Amino acid sequence: MSLAAVMITVDCAEPRELARWWATALGGEIAEDHGDFVIVGAQPVALGFQRVVEERRGKNRVHVDFAAAPGTGMAGEVERLVALGASVVGEHSIPGLTWTVLQDPAGNEFCVH
Repeated sequence: MSLAAVMITVDCAEPRELARWWATALGGEIAEDHGDFVIVGAQPVALGFQRVVEERRGKNRVHVDFAAAPGTGMAGEVERLVALGASVVGEHSIPGLTWTVLQDPAGNEFCVH
């Protein structure tokens, strides 16, 4: 394959604020801060947050799935993220996989399994 994923970018109104939340949630740090574009480099795939003037409308078309660290478990991670300011949207299960859908403080959905 000639392509490799290096960053997922999220459009938002307040990139610094949202990047700080994600850095805390992921146990990472702000890798770059360009004001209107801020990068959290805590994962193999970085998360970028860019300022846009348009308001978000409707459900995310793309979201990130995270696996809970061994020993912590999904329930423990969900509890920790809710304590940081995330909100639970729903819980789902199919044979062999259970996950929780959450929203970050800006309303962007992500999953933990």
